[in-house]
Amino acid sequence: MTRDVKTATVIENAARVHYNLRVSTARIYGPCVAIALLAAVACEKKNNKPSDTGAITALDRAGSSGPVDTSPLQSIDVGKLDANRQQLFYKMVGALTSPCGKSESLRKSYTSDTSCKRAAFAVRYVLAFIEDEQGEDFIREQYQGKYEPKAKPAKLDVSKAPRVGNDDAPIKIVEFFDYACPHCRDFKLVLDRVATEHAGKVVEYFLMYPLGKWPDSKSAAQATLAANAQGKFKEMHTLLFANAPRHSKDDVLGYAKELGLDLAKFEKDYAAASSQVELDRAQGESVNVESTPTVYFNDRKYEGPLTPKYIGMWIDEELAVNR
Repeated sequence: MTRDVKTATVIENAARVHYNLRVSTARIYGPCVAIALLAAVACEKKNNKPSDTGAITALDRAGSSGPVDTSPLQSIDVGKLDANRQQLFYKMVGALTSPCGKSESLRKSYTSDTSCKRAAFAVRYVLAFIEDEQGEDFIREQYQGKYEPKAKPAKLDVSKAPRVGNDDAPIKIVEFFDYACPHCRDFKLVLDRVATEHAGKVVEYFLMYPLGKWPDSKSAAQATLAANAQGKFKEMHTLLFANAPRHSKDDVLGYAKELGLDLAKFEKDYAAASSQVELDRAQGESVNVESTPTVYFNDRKYEGPLTPKYIGMWIDEELAVNR
């Protein structure tokens, strides 16, 4: 086994242990920690302003009052839930609005509106959060982020971005990231699993977004673009996360040597990549990226938990609705 493969294996195993520890901690210490895990954790810019919290409106709260219809929904199994959480489930499907933008409840869309293909997926989305022991406010915020998007689709230029997957895949995931950000390192494992579980259906693009918090993040971004020019993006991608934040020019030249790259070409492409990194960062600024990882899902900002389970639910829904 070559040195670079050994290094990659070590970091992948260490990161998996770190990720599994976070999941185990959430299970041990209950819903409060679980919410932190499912919420989008991220590395933020310096002096970052608070982002939109998706606060629940008075109208939303008004819609959740009154008697709760607890009649079963066809094909929806709530048997894993205790009585209180079953009550919450039925309350939510009666109070949340249609995922198809209609003036009716989620329950009505599911039971009566055959034209609303998203209804079945939306009901299961709510059920998944309740099974994961999330509270009403959190579920409402997640539902609103998915089915009531405030921002227009973002047309990002990914023509020069490194990618994993076929360019014509039906699901396009774009990530703005910083190689020194530990949350981006964790999210790499998530994307790797998503790519494996949905092979042929997903293409992932990577846009560079050095936050300015770590001095050599731009150097890392240039290095991965230079490695991409020699067909070694995935290998460099892994090494840079493995060795973060050791990303000086001397450091990345060492990684290029480990990967057996043409060093003269690498240095030339490394220098030329500086302008592309700035273009990527400008794209992020244009769509108000404030932290990493920030993910776009078929041109919409992804507002769900950064876990394979919930990203997978978004993928399954889009494939079914748009086929």
